[in-house]
Amino acid sequence: MSSIILPARCDRAAAEALLPEMIASLGSGPLQIDARECRQIGQAMLQLLISARQTAEGAVIAPSRELEEIARLTGLSDELFSGVLA
Repeated sequence: MSSIILPARCDRAAAEALLPEMIASLGSGPLQIDARECRQIGQAMLQLLISARQTAEGAVIAPSRELEEIARLTGLSDELFSGVLA
């Protein structure tokens, strides 16, 4: 099982930087994503997180309060966290 720690600022540049690592982790079981330090989350990172959840074995996201709030405001809570105990 692979694990990725997200930075405090999860903008487009962060999403682009993390994409190769996420792709490399495919096939090794569910990806563990530690997003507890995220303070700013952009659309590109939200798209990447949803893709990670829907790909192969999926991903389990441990969210920050800010990520939970953004997910709630955008209607993405189920896509990002359903079935997850963070």
